[in-house]
Amino acid sequence: MDRTPGRTRAGGAWNTVAALLILAVLLFPVYWMAVTALQPGSSVADAGLLPSSPGLDNFETALGSQGRPLLTSLVVASGAAAVCLVLAAPAAYALAQFGLRGGRTVVFGTLITQMVPGIVVANALYSAYAQLGLVNSLLGLVLADASLGLPFAIVLLRAFMVSIPSQVVEAALVDGAGRLTAFVRIVLPMSRNALITAGLFAFLFAWADFVFALTLNTTDDVRPVTLGIYQFIGAHVSDWGAVMATAVLSALPAAALLVVAQKYITAGITGGSVKQ
Repeated sequence: MDRTPGRTRAGGAWNTVAALLILAVLLFPVYWMAVTALQPGSSVADAGLLPSSPGLDNFETALGSQGRPLLTSLVVASGAAAVCLVLAAPAAYALAQFGLRGGRTVVFGTLITQMVPGIVVANALYSAYAQLGLVNSLLGLVLADASLGLPFAIVLLRAFMVSIPSQVVEAALVDGAGRLTAFVRIVLPMSRNALITAGLFAFLFAWADFVFALTLNTTDDVRPVTLGIYQFIGAHVSDWGAVMATAVLSALPAAALLVVAQKYITAGITGGSVKQ
């Protein structure tokens, strides 16, 4: 029996209400964090649903203490995303289009690497970094954080590049382009959505990193915001307004990137689902 239009509309309305309720539950901690940050001199328990006397004092305190760690995180996360894309794009293209023997095994092994606990990798890297002089350095943290997003980027880009018709690349080769030229001028522009998606996730992985930041730094010279928040909580455990303001500031860049790039993320994730 076909559903009547009235029942269909009612079902859609209930689905919308259920989705809004789930969204409200998921976003409530974020809302509570923002309310506490806007309420000067308040604790988490004293904060109401709306700030009684909102102000930006907590944000001034947070910027004064965590401004440099925020800038460090931006530099490290951006560098890690760039390194990740430079390495992942040609690797994914080779796995997708060159018909390498054992290619699927390589992809599977790449996925397995993401299951290795971060602390294991960090401890192994520390010994190597100590010999190379990369401890307490921006370059060392960039390279370490790039390894967080590299397996995901390779798998995602490979899934997308498999769907690129080989005839397109072959036509460029017939016209006189080399392999590198065809890759740069043909494959990369066609993979724009997947590249943006992979780069964004690599940025987010590096932005949220705490284990590498804690293990590979023994001083405060290179201190990303995750480590800054950890130390800030210990120093201001009674001033939760400033702590929450720091958390809000640390969430803004990631949230802004997700909003700006959401259409590319959707297209990049679904683009490789046509042909595997």
